[in-house]
Amino acid sequence: MKKLGLIGGMSWESTVSYYQAINRGINTQLGGLHSAKLLLSSVDFAEIAHLQHQDEWPALANVLSKEAINLQTAGADAILICTNTMHKVADEVEASITIPLIHIADATGQLLKQQGVKTIGLLGTRFTMEQAFYKSRLKEKFDIDVVVPNASQRDLVHKIIYEQLCKGVICNASREAYIEIIDMLAEKGAEGVILGCTEIALLIQQAHTSVRLYDTTAIHAQTAIEFALSN
Repeated sequence: MKKLGLIGGMSWESTVSYYQAINRGINTQLGGLHSAKLLLSSVDFAEIAHLQHQDEWPALANVLSKEAINLQTAGADAILICTNTMHKVADEVEASITIPLIHIADATGQLLKQQGVKTIGLLGTRFTMEQAFYKSRLKEKFDIDVVVPNASQRDLVHKIIYEQLCKGVICNASREAYIEIIDMLAEKGAEGVILGCTEIALLIQQAHTSVRLYDTTAIHAQTAIEFALSN
């Protein structure tokens, strides 16, 4: 089994989901008492969030690159950045190491393409919904068009992530607001909606809506499991 290096803590609430999903997935495949071989480097999210909102992306690239190098040195065979937003600096992180970086948008795009999806809705932080690094990758690599909420809805989605979900706060009113936005994306032509922030699945699950949801935490974890068990 290959060893996975996780850069987590962004936020730790969703890193718990990664740890659980990967270990459960490995056990499902191998049975018995098997669990995943993992290395976890968990950052202080307050420092990361401050730099995000100050638009200090080169500094963030440097922080995550150092974490990736440390994980590689410790014996990781591949790196996962356990957050969608920080894939804005994935290219810089990937360039700093010699082992694979398992990209969350690629894992998601591959699944969407397999299912024949052409237009997808996207929820996430403002950075992920508004900037090109995620949407363009889906379009250029997988020919998938992305639709996002309007400006006021993007602000609300972003606020709920940082002020509630990253703190482990689950609010029914926030869930209802998200469901309303998901329905609107479907009305705009989305064949499904990417839960493009690793915390969103803490609030919204498939049982809450008839619109097809794509949980990036689960998808990323499954791709990592497949890598860990590959020859």
